[in-house]
Amino acid sequence: MTSGPGDQIDYRFTLANERTFLAWIRTSLGLLAGGVAVHTLVQPFRHAGIRRTLAVSCIVLAVIVAAGAYRHWRDVEAAMRRGDPLTGTVMVPLLAVGITIVSVIAAIAVLMQ
Repeated sequence: MTSGPGDQIDYRFTLANERTFLAWIRTSLGLLAGGVAVHTLVQPFRHAGIRRTLAVSCIVLAVIVAAGAYRHWRDVEAAMRRGDPLTGTVMVPLLAVGITIVSVIAAIAVLMQ
């Protein structure tokens, strides 16, 4: 796709970018719901603070993913308008590391029970 600055992009590319953004937002909402559920529904663990740490970790990761999703959407949209190659995203490794950390905290909490 070669287009100059300000040229109209093929709508299919714009819609694909929006679908990707919405998938990231759904992931963020899932993490947010998980954090709220852990804080509200999970019985307190024997060791103080683990439930709160787990809930806050999910919620912070949700905020990071939502903000990163917007930034990625905006960067891809701008690159397509300029006709530049698309840049990679740090969102995938960030999400993988974040979920690994949350999983380790949850495993420790369960094992200490």
